[in-house]
Amino acid sequence: MAMSHRSRGAPGLFDSVFGRRSRPFNPALLAFVAAVLLSLAGIYAIDLGSGMAAGPGPMGLTERAVKQAIFVCVGIVAALVVALPDYRRIRLFAWAIFALSLGLLLVLVLPFVPASIVRPRNGVRAWIDLGPIDLQPTELVKIAWIMVTADYLRYRREHRELTGLIRPALITFIPIALIMLQPDLGSVLLFIPTLLAVLVTAGMRFKHLALIVLAGTLAVPASYPLLRPYQKERIVGLYRQLTGDKSRNDDVNYQSVTAISLIGAGRTAGNTDAKTRALVYYASLPERHNDMILAVWACRFGLLGTIALLATIAAWVAAIIATAALTRDPFGRLICVGFASMVAAQALLNTGMVAGVLPIVGVTLPFVSYGGSSMLTVWLMTGLAYSVAVRPQALLARPTFEFKD
Repeated sequence: MAMSHRSRGAPGLFDSVFGRRSRPFNPALLAFVAAVLLSLAGIYAIDLGSGMAAGPGPMGLTERAVKQAIFVCVGIVAALVVALPDYRRIRLFAWAIFALSLGLLLVLVLPFVPASIVRPRNGVRAWIDLGPIDLQPTELVKIAWIMVTADYLRYRREHRELTGLIRPALITFIPIALIMLQPDLGSVLLFIPTLLAVLVTAGMRFKHLALIVLAGTLAVPASYPLLRPYQKERIVGLYRQLTGDKSRNDDVNYQSVTAISLIGAGRTAGNTDAKTRALVYYASLPERHNDMILAVWACRFGLLGTIALLATIAAWVAAIIATAALTRDPFGRLICVGFASMVAAQALLNTGMVAGVLPIVGVTLPFVSYGGSSMLTVWLMTGLAYSVAVRPQALLARPTFEFKD
């Protein structure tokens, strides 16, 4: 029988790095392409929202857009670095990375840490000042938490019982508690659906899932008194906005109303570059480079362009899910599901915020919003997913989360 081209001669560079049975063409390649397109879209959208005139940077980019381009380059390099080693080796350091990220979260909430290191922004202590850059530990803890949760669940059965869900819940509670102390409610909201998606993938019974979802739904109204005053104002403001009450449009609802106006100005096909810059500039949309970047994009490219952007995010998520489906390794499967769920939840929450159907909780749009820590995180997810997709599968691997029911 004739041997394949890859198996005949000496192994090439690709085979030397990833193994002779590696898969150079895999779903994670689509995720990489989608990540590049989204990152480029983000640079342009940030430039649109940064001023009416051309900036001093390369190709007339503004300073903020140039910084975002640098963040993208750093993210791509980081993705390549984590894609080269076998992800199963990285698993060995998962708990140490988790402990380090929790330590960084603890630095944020300690009251005696000087303002020169942790400077509150909009009432939130979420960034560590490292001089030329700011580090947001909440972003990095997302990856560490997904890895340790996957490591814990990979060959267990305890989570098939209701009491067995306590330990994964405790692992999740630790970062959530530290993030709530910042306070950053938006990031906390991303952990819950991600945990449920990982548990379902690992074989959690659907009756337990239904019970947890029901309990959580009933607990939402009861948690309202525990919210901070500004968080309550945002919920009340959203209710007023949805019911047509315009009395708060100049204060608590200003950001949401302005974003919706810019989206409407984009109509179906969008506006010219110059007109978009003028509209965004004179609208004075808060956080137009960050949480509200989708409104800027919608103003420029309209409904069709917005659908294309969200479809690209959906393609990234679908590619990571396909990577999970094709791997037999339980750790690789769970981290891919965790990455896809985290990004999908974040994109849905941000879209709902900008569209005015969800309260504004400070969640960015993955790959598109401005930020070094967030860009590094999503690119690390892309690189780790590629490491999972390209690796050869064990021929005699144990069954992965295959239960009789």
